[in-house]
Amino acid sequence: MNRKLSTTTDEQIETEKSTLQFFSETIEVNRLSAMAFFEAGEESFADQRYYWQNREKTFTLVGLGHAYTITSQSKDQRFDDVEQQWKRLTQHVVTNDKTLHPILFGGFTFDPENGILDEWGDMPSAFFTVATYQLVIRNNHIYISTNYVAERENPDLLKRLTIKRDELIDRSQVKALKTYAKPKVKSSFEPYKKEYLESIHQVTSLIRRKEAEKVVIARSLVLKFEEAVSSSNILSQIISEQPESYLFGLEYKGKLFFGASPERLVKVENSYAHSSCVAGSVKRGKTTEEDETLGKDLLNDAKNRVEHQYVVEMIGHTFKENCASYHIPSEPQLLKIRDIQHLYTPVEGQLKDDATILKLVKTLHPTPALGGVPRMKAMEVIRKYEPINRGLYAAPIGWLDTAGNGEFAVAIRSALLHQDEAFLYAGGGIVADSEPQNEYEETLVKFRPMIRALGGQLHE
Repeated sequence: MNRKLSTTTDEQIETEKSTLQFFSETIEVNRLSAMAFFEAGEESFADQRYYWQNREKTFTLVGLGHAYTITSQSKDQRFDDVEQQWKRLTQHVVTNDKTLHPILFGGFTFDPENGILDEWGDMPSAFFTVATYQLVIRNNHIYISTNYVAERENPDLLKRLTIKRDELIDRSQVKALKTYAKPKVKSSFEPYKKEYLESIHQVTSLIRRKEAEKVVIARSLVLKFEEAVSSSNILSQIISEQPESYLFGLEYKGKLFFGASPERLVKVENSYAHSSCVAGSVKRGKTTEEDETLGKDLLNDAKNRVEHQYVVEMIGHTFKENCASYHIPSEPQLLKIRDIQHLYTPVEGQLKDDATILKLVKTLHPTPALGGVPRMKAMEVIRKYEPINRGLYAAPIGWLDTAGNGEFAVAIRSALLHQDEAFLYAGGGIVADSEPQNEYEETLVKFRPMIRALGGQLHE
């Protein structure tokens, strides 16, 4: 059952409030792989699946089917739209499990004002879904919830849904988890490479004129495969290649947006918020000694420290406004993942009573690490000079529940898969002394996780 809530009149909203109810039945199961469950939905729920695993591997989420979707096309109210629609939908929840709260999963585009028509098609500025079948793995327990939205309880519908649920579980448990060969890349190309390099010249000139302090400029890389590649194949590759990152995949109209991000935007658990300042990066070394040297150089690099401090100050300000108390370490540390190491500063705090995870997401996006400083000017510059539409790249992706808990990652180290093509995205912070070739080479480092997962050629 697929119900979609869009822009409505006040009268229609009141009708929605009084008639729609959220029904959920949860069971606990044994011996079930999240990827096997995702694969089991390939035939019946193509284009309606998602996958999420946090960086600590303590929370995994898989959704099959759309019991309900929430979207927004608003340019400036989309975060509020999603929050209001979610609250309306969950005013009347009927569930057999009070400990596992209903979950909404999805993401926001980077910039709803970007008008470039490209591979993203008609992606709305916010897209979220309640799965018909939702798997949660938490604290070594596995739960599957069957969800539907209707004006009244429908036992016949629930019976049909639970029969299908049991089929999905049986298929997940009986079949061995598939192993996939890496996709075979036929060719690759860099759209707008010339325009990207020229944009660095333009932006550095603008910054030298004191019109901005920092602007992040991104570009894309396209891989063409010998044949169409499945969502299950892609997710199995990134799970294998980048297990220390946030792993995510979201299907939408024949496409899969996926990635392995090192960066948490914000997490809320029991009214306590966590965020991560991740900005400034360098490649990993080929030996332990080289890796340590590169890391020390990064910690002492003036350009990267300035970039990092922009993010610390901005996220710190957000926590000051939304938290009763908060803490920020005085110095960054290194966050090392497979291909790259970053400057990293964790931030945490106790939320005020009126603060919510979506309010924090709204305030934090885009951080200086993905947009620039000052924010509004940087966004204007990006719209003028950046040759691509970022779509969901570099934007918030994640989940929230009815108890106010949730987590969003910044969707970097990511790509968009469409049949036999994958569009990879990467960017870097431009300041007054940035050199186009150096910035270009930095994006090559940031492309590496996705290139490796997709079977592309890595250039040392």
